Amino acid sequence: MSYITVGKENSGTVDLYYEDHGTGKPVVLIHGWPLSSKSWEKQVPALLDAGYRVVTYDRRGFGNSSKPTFGYDYDTLAGDLNTLMTDLDLRDATLVGFSMGGGEVARYLGTFGSERVERAVFISAVPPYLLKTADNPEGVDGSVFDGIMESIVADRPAFLSGFLSNFYNVDLLGGDLVSDEVVRLSWNIAAAASPKGTLDCVPAWLTDFRNDLRSIDVPVLVIHGDADRIVPFPASGKRTPELMKESRLVVVEGGPHGITWTHAGMVNRELLDFIGQRVKLAQPVAGTPT
Repeated sequence: MSYITVGKENSGTVDLYYEDHGTGKPVVLIHGWPLSSKSWEKQVPALLDAGYRVVTYDRRGFGNSSKPTFGYDYDTLAGDLNTLMTDLDLRDATLVGFSMGGGEVARYLGTFGSERVERAVFISAVPPYLLKTADNPEGVDGSVFDGIMESIVADRPAFLSGFLSNFYNVDLLGGDLVSDEVVRLSWNIAAAASPKGTLDCVPAWLTDFRNDLRSIDVPVLVIHGDADRIVPFPASGKRTPELMKESRLVVVEGGPHGITWTHAGMVNRELLDFIGQRVKLAQPVAGTPT
């Protein structure tokens, strides 16, 4: 198992678990909350088959990474990504951020620039700014996030069950585009995360990324489902391209939050087309639109 040290807490180090496979231009996959790099199961093989070097890592507090009691703000998380990029000396990379991972992509580019980055992809991502304010009327009311935090504190495992049902829109897509076993796998991954990290990430979703997005000077692809119940499309993916110099928006009709699984075939084709190569997918998801 491979790790990169990004900090220290008392007598222990804060280490990020990562995997680095393949050759060619690097593609860095940054997972969403409350999952881990295992959530890229449908994307990694397609990227490797297309001849890319694929780097995945677990955010601090999640997966196989260390679970410190601090550092769940986006400045720290973007710093963790920068350490990974620097230590692995990644260049001409494509950064792909899913959900919360989109925040890392935005803040990394806004803080550290695009010297090492050729392209960026936001999938079901939280930017530009989720919180409803006077100057951001399209956002989500803050009481929603207060309720999420209260539910996590009260009964995190029970909260995760309801959250993941809405993550995949199981009531509509279950059995066809997502199985009970996939939802169970996601729950197992999420339940193993740091309880404190799981809770402390929620306020980070309310970060204002608008200035970060305006500073991005590389081509950007935005992919978002219009039936996303977790990060609503009107408050996020629909608005992100408006702040970009060069961007393309792909709307997945009927797509839930977890389109990297339910609509993996479509997501992979758009991703590969964007970074320069199409491939024939080895194992398309049954029922996925072609």
